[in-house]
Amino acid sequence: MSVPSSKQATPLAKACQTLAITAGLAVATFAASAPVSVAQAEETAAMSDATDPHAWLEEVEGTRALDWVRERNAKTEAELTGTPQFRELEAGIRAILDSDAKIPGVEKIGRYYYNFWKDAQHQRGVWRRTTLEEYRKPQPRWETVIDVDALNAAEGKKWVWHGADCLKPQVEGAEPERCLVALSDGGADADVTREFDLASMAWVDGGFYRAEAKGGLQWIDRDNVYVYTDFGPGTMTDSGYPRVVKQWRRGTPIESASVVYEGRQDDMYIAAMHDHTRGFERDFVSRTLAFYNDELFLRGADGKLVKIDAPNSANKSVHREWLLLELREPYQAGGRTWAAGSLIAAKFDDFMAGKREFTALFEPTQKSSLAGMSWTRNHLVLNVLEDVKNKLSVLTPGDGEWARSEFVGAPTFGTLGVGAVDADESDAVWLTATDYLTPSTLALAELGKAPEVLKTMPVFFDGTKDVIEQHFATSKDGTRVPYFLVRPKDLAFDGKAPTLLYGYGGFEISLTPGYSGSVGKGWIEKGGVYAVANIRGGGEYGPRWHQAALKANRHRAYEDFAAVARDLVTRRITSPQHLGAQGGSNGGLLTGNMLTQYPELFGAIVVQVPLLDMKRYSHLLAGASWMAEYGNPDTADWDYIRTFSPYHLFDAGRDYPATIFMTSTRDDRVHPGHARKMMARMAEANKDVRYYENIEGGHGGSANNAQAAHMSALAFTFLWEKLSD
Repeated sequence: MSVPSSKQATPLAKACQTLAITAGLAVATFAASAPVSVAQAEETAAMSDATDPHAWLEEVEGTRALDWVRERNAKTEAELTGTPQFRELEAGIRAILDSDAKIPGVEKIGRYYYNFWKDAQHQRGVWRRTTLEEYRKPQPRWETVIDVDALNAAEGKKWVWHGADCLKPQVEGAEPERCLVALSDGGADADVTREFDLASMAWVDGGFYRAEAKGGLQWIDRDNVYVYTDFGPGTMTDSGYPRVVKQWRRGTPIESASVVYEGRQDDMYIAAMHDHTRGFERDFVSRTLAFYNDELFLRGADGKLVKIDAPNSANKSVHREWLLLELREPYQAGGRTWAAGSLIAAKFDDFMAGKREFTALFEPTQKSSLAGMSWTRNHLVLNVLEDVKNKLSVLTPGDGEWARSEFVGAPTFGTLGVGAVDADESDAVWLTATDYLTPSTLALAELGKAPEVLKTMPVFFDGTKDVIEQHFATSKDGTRVPYFLVRPKDLAFDGKAPTLLYGYGGFEISLTPGYSGSVGKGWIEKGGVYAVANIRGGGEYGPRWHQAALKANRHRAYEDFAAVARDLVTRRITSPQHLGAQGGSNGGLLTGNMLTQYPELFGAIVVQVPLLDMKRYSHLLAGASWMAEYGNPDTADWDYIRTFSPYHLFDAGRDYPATIFMTSTRDDRVHPGHARKMMARMAEANKDVRYYENIEGGHGGSANNAQAAHMSALAFTFLWEKLSD
């Protein structure tokens, strides 16, 4: 296995992932919303934790706070769930989520192909495996490895699966025997790690065990692991992630583990990993200072660390003899300046010896960016976005220029994804293709040969009456902002179509077309128009697109989204009373700003697991880890942060569109207090607002398919009732 890019090298990345027409009508009709009331923001910001009348709602498990949550949940349930239409929609979405005809994504571990699966019989899920021969069949025979529902029943818990890391044998052909399994109680980011024996299909008595905390374990060898977790007072960063990584030997108490590296209190995340690639075994320590700002160290056999002297902003990855740098800022090396967004390669050992001879693997244009890359045994597959559309190519390493070729048999439509089947052993890859109306496919491809389609997603909704388009809106500063549109082919263009506009716009995350049975069943099939805005702050055009909306420039993301909203109206697709907005997490901050800064553009807004109180965000849960994105509200940065803090921009005297806030009690990433407090402010002002907080679910909002279906049905029912009148 190769060491992944530094932005993916620790569980932090997983946590941070997963987040979705009037010709002739005068533009003046959609004049900008009223200027931000700085005075209002200053007045609300002046509230200290003690004087904020809603501060008590930050007590996540407080009895008074939970009573308040249950009361609001009951009101929302009473309003939205009582009709046969709601029950039909919820059942339809649940059936999609539970369908055994969905594509079971697999990971090759040894000779088996492993899959984690949830359905009606396995609500919390089952980790199972099969062979490639069986997997090719329409109905493979699966062998259960871990049944999470059965485990919960036996232990009286509410475990949610967080994944397994299995130790790769150093003897070729041998099967892995031990895995480190992560389980979360209720879906929070904090989890436990337990050791599992694949040979006996049982938990290892007295094996490695990490108590509940944010962090993880990583295999070094059968008897040693890296552990980064909460070791006690002072061992977690201000962001709530591990500050210390240690090496822990089997059979010894975790308290005796030896320190490998200690970061600073204001760092973001410290971790370590071992590259198990035979012939290229190396150990690395990762010090994440902030998002897209990290240091990577090579750890020698003597325990000494040597920094890989590449820019902190670059994503750094090592595969066999190669070091790859994905640049986020210009980089001077080897006698030239490499542009931000470039991917360059050098021999790892040469680089560590001081040489700076690089080969360009990808260089961006104004319309293109690197969406991803995947190593196989002998090749590197590049996935490039050109105006948010994928194009694949294959590179073969060599001295000087690498050989380039097309990806044989790559689909010409939709979003394409590529992942190695076994990067250490073969040149086979998994190839996925999807768009908003075409069920996803999974193919197995040996590079250079035509892909073999193995699985196709069922048709979960009728999309034959719809069409996908891409348009560009013009933002306030003249920037062209792309967006995707899914609309009925026979759309009347009379401005009356119920339209849902989705966005995110942060952390360099790109929104590309994908098949969603829930969106299709809950919105598109009913005749609704669905739009997705590729606004600045995302990664659709590489680092420059992301950096254009950082900190003091955050307003550009919101101006972009508003521009798309206006463009939908100008094209007579919809009108403000029929236009809704939806977003979660950073997208919840986006929709919170649509609510408070552009209320005249929308008829209804769904705000999910949001950031809203931007004065307090850096003091709540993982909030400190996002200051590179938004700024530090405890400094002069507040002068601009207050201009996009919905909690402070709310004005009881203004009119706002119908709103629903949705969050989770067990979200230990974005504090539920954001949504709770904003709901309280709006309710006190008698605004058209409702609230739903799932007691489980973590940042994803739900812990099982039933909860996911219920929350989706609530959102779609609310939107349809408000926008289709």
